[in-house]
Amino acid sequence: MTTQALWLLLAAPLGLALLGLVPAAVANANPVGMARWARLAAFANVGAAVVMAGLLATNGPMHTPATPAFGLWFDVLTAVMFLLVSFVGAVVVHYSRNYLAGDPDHGRFTKWLCFTLASVLVIIISGNLVQFALAWVATSLGLGRLLIFYRNRPAAILAERKKFIASRIGDLCIAGAMLMLYQTFGGLDYATLFSGAKALTTTSGAVHAAAGLFVAAALLKSAQFPLHGWLIEVMETPTPVSALLHAGIINAGGFLLLRFSGIVGLSTPALDVLVLVGGFTALFGSVVMLTQSSVKVSLAWSTIAQMGFMMLQCGLGAWSAALLHIVAHSLYKAHAFLSSGSVIDLARASWSPSPGGQPHPARIGIAVGLVLAVTLLVATVFGATINEQPGVFALGAIMLLGLTLLIAQSIDERPNNFVVIRTLGLTLLVATAYFGLQWGAAQLLAGTVPANAPARGLATLVAVLVVVAAFAAVTVLQSTLARSSGTPRWQALHVHVANGFYVNTIANRLVLRLWPTGR
Repeated sequence: MTTQALWLLLAAPLGLALLGLVPAAVANANPVGMARWARLAAFANVGAAVVMAGLLATNGPMHTPATPAFGLWFDVLTAVMFLLVSFVGAVVVHYSRNYLAGDPDHGRFTKWLCFTLASVLVIIISGNLVQFALAWVATSLGLGRLLIFYRNRPAAILAERKKFIASRIGDLCIAGAMLMLYQTFGGLDYATLFSGAKALTTTSGAVHAAAGLFVAAALLKSAQFPLHGWLIEVMETPTPVSALLHAGIINAGGFLLLRFSGIVGLSTPALDVLVLVGGFTALFGSVVMLTQSSVKVSLAWSTIAQMGFMMLQCGLGAWSAALLHIVAHSLYKAHAFLSSGSVIDLARASWSPSPGGQPHPARIGIAVGLVLAVTLLVATVFGATINEQPGVFALGAIMLLGLTLLIAQSIDERPNNFVVIRTLGLTLLVATAYFGLQWGAAQLLAGTVPANAPARGLATLVAVLVVVAAFAAVTVLQSTLARSSGTPRWQALHVHVANGFYVNTIANRLVLRLWPTGR
């Protein structure tokens, strides 16, 4: 019964894959039919995900017998990610049916959308590293076709070529990791890999190398600094592609780390790389995002920063927190892109004046102190202190810093005690909800991914404190910029920050020199 259910699970993305293999000319000749069948196949995946989640709750984790190159694996991590991607994919497919209606290449778009979505789903249900790698490559190739859907746009071509180069380097990293793991464990099916990793008493050089290569592949897939530029230049593609990319495909790097967390977690150097690169990218992306005037480009920088947070969490051993982050970010970002055309109406509806104007930096500082105090209090209650669960604590503190402006306005020049108490109560409620969800995610994933790891030493504690302090400083700086935006110094700084300190400009020149868009 278990094996039959898994084959049924494979049949769900197979329907999308078959639509992805339809010749482009045939698809364009019947775009309405393609859209209808794509919608049916996408929602069938959602149904399969719900059924399989029910079977998982009844029967526990399931997997097919080990084979050299193929297998299916269904545990809690698979169930969460399969349901998430299926749901987001179904929404995107349904949205694109009307979004591209009348476009002469509507059928071709649907074809590649189905192919890409099917590839992502196969990554999630794979039970063998060979199958995982093939689906990983297929996802990249399918996305590449969607990124240059409008083939006469030079900016889209340049972005796709930068992504192509980064993706091929990532593919080589996956291949290298496969070789190292096969030499160490004698097989590439998940049962062999996971049991072998648990049995290790010391970490060999080959395992360190495999973990490092997995980390490199994840960083490249998740558009981390300095190879992040392609993600902010793919806005030439239709909005449904942006939604699927930012809400689903970009999370493949995080899923790679979560799926092989039992191997990556054995290598402290690999985890340290995640902390350094992820933490810096999160800060860098967050600062640049504040200066963007384009809604979609701002969302792209937000994705870069969020992926940095996820890499940081994985580097700190907060695996269950990273999965919860993936889920929250995917749902938020899919909604943000699909509703980006209504941003002006949303901004008007949510605008409210501050009675004292822009809060003074001193009040912002007081609000930051209150937020961090609430974070320490609630984190201690849930056992997520900076020493016990540094990754969970760091993200909680940074997330709650988003309430700083609200708190500062409540203690503005004409404070009202009721408003101040209500705002602090809301902060306490949000903190409790966050750490409660983190605790629930840890319980749900117990036995599937390693438990949230404690600090590995003084370096871990320093890293967490530096990251939290940096974001607290950015919060205060954001208020200062609003007051000083008219001065020449701040205007010059704004230009440099808005251009990402020209890192992507340098990357563009290098790629154009190696691979001109005219070819």
